[in-house]
Amino acid sequence: MAAHALDQLLTRLETAKRRVGEIDPAELRRLLLRLGRARSSDAESLARFHEALVFLRAFPPNHAVLRHVESLLQSFSQRMAVLAARGADFSALDNEELSGIAGTELTAFWNYDEVSWLVQRFPGSVSIVWEEYEHTDRLAAALPRFLPLLEEDARVEADVDYRQWLRAASGGNELAWLIRQIGRLPVSPDERVEMFGSLQLPIRWQLGNSPATRTLSKRPVRQVFYHREPLIQRRDVSLDRELALPPLRLKKLSRREGEKIINLCREATTVRYRELYGTSLGDPASVVQASVGRGVEIFLWGLLPERRLPLRAYQAGFTLKNGVPINYIEGISLFEWMEIGFNTFYAYRDGETAWIYAQALRMLHQVLGVTCISVYPYQLGKDNEEAIQSGAFWFYRKLGFRPMRPELARLVAREEKKIAANPAYRTPPATLRRLAQGHVVFELPGSSHGEWDRFAIRHLGFAVQQRMAKQFGGDAARMQGESTARVARVLRVHPEKWPTRQQTAFENYALVLALIPGLVRWPAEEKQRLVAIIRAKANSSDSRYSQLLQSHAELRRVILDMGSNVTGL
Repeated sequence: MAAHALDQLLTRLETAKRRVGEIDPAELRRLLLRLGRARSSDAESLARFHEALVFLRAFPPNHAVLRHVESLLQSFSQRMAVLAARGADFSALDNEELSGIAGTELTAFWNYDEVSWLVQRFPGSVSIVWEEYEHTDRLAAALPRFLPLLEEDARVEADVDYRQWLRAASGGNELAWLIRQIGRLPVSPDERVEMFGSLQLPIRWQLGNSPATRTLSKRPVRQVFYHREPLIQRRDVSLDRELALPPLRLKKLSRREGEKIINLCREATTVRYRELYGTSLGDPASVVQASVGRGVEIFLWGLLPERRLPLRAYQAGFTLKNGVPINYIEGISLFEWMEIGFNTFYAYRDGETAWIYAQALRMLHQVLGVTCISVYPYQLGKDNEEAIQSGAFWFYRKLGFRPMRPELARLVAREEKKIAANPAYRTPPATLRRLAQGHVVFELPGSSHGEWDRFAIRHLGFAVQQRMAKQFGGDAARMQGESTARVARVLRVHPEKWPTRQQTAFENYALVLALIPGLVRWPAEEKQRLVAIIRAKANSSDSRYSQLLQSHAELRRVILDMGSNVTGL
């Protein structure tokens, strides 16, 4: 098929997919039949076809179209092989919006946790890209601890073939062997990550026809939701209305099922070159699921107990639409305040994103009790040109979010006046970049308006650093010891007798509690509840920890005050 004719057909399909539920499914099938028979001469055209197909797999109009889509997707590894044999340029598929198609490969500098997981889950498909490696001096420093007599060569010779040494020691699979050796070192998880990261090894993952590819990634579902009516648009979504609905029915998954869900999310993000803290270090025993309707399932989970954040509760999340991974969620909260990251994968951004976002907020509100929800500037467009081009700021604004900074609120008011006077007006990119410099927030009924506008968790960290500089000469260990001892005396506890994770939680909290001059005067009951909160940080689920936090009004008051004020910087 001529390139121009193919482009026209692809454009028709891309238009049709956005009108699922409105157009005749038979017309859609005819388009799919014609495109399925066509030969793409370049990777970009084939990728366009792929993106429309994966969308229709998640948002099908009927069973016949879904069955046809599934059949076409099964052929993609072979289609890519045909293009490769013709010498096609695949470089466009390296971008995260198109990466992860069956029959392609990925190359990246993944961290230790990610590579360890890849090696275990996809043995034989992951390797070091030696032809692109440029840091042999780092191998010279790190490998002698694993390879007997290597220092005889590495310390004095200029042409050491480290791959040959590794091949001899490993029997052929250098990466898997290296990961095992680092894993056996008597060091902390963070030190393993640091050691592996220092090597700067480029890693190649050959996807083949793996079920982890975007092409084939799907979880079986009992019942498919078919779109026989127009898709829900942003203008049809009210956050106030959705968040006021009755509680969702939550299902706690078994550890085994939770691990499957986290692995599915991890595959979906890794093939898009994303490494998420909450996915790499998610706790499979904490996964909860809610079926929110329209074929949408949302999953939330916390971190492994030993890898939790010092103060905030953390929830990672993941959404399936008819079993297809369509986005990931990250919610980090303190008391009733939460910062949320919500990223819908590129292929699905035309598919009821606002309604699904509302359901994610609904579930987070239910699980953690958060009522003040803010969005990171990156998601609005700060250092994120794709969000500027898509007008991401107005997505949130039209759902009811407001800027937290007064000067940005005034700028929004001026822009809204221009829009009201001229519906054809579009906010210039330069103005969108200014609007993206600060958080926006949505406050549920009952939330105190504006209380969290000046808060930043890093302000607490800055206050701790200032104390360390002024009172301890920059000695972190001395400050930690003094703070732990002082707070333990005030709370009348002996954390040195506690389990290790609880000791760590106490030490982290002590750094902040030591900043509170009136802590010693707190009533005994408030001190006891504070101790319960610290223990829960190490032992309980994030939802339980969040509930306990929100019940301690005095702790909230002082943390909010300290986090809203930072001086001397």
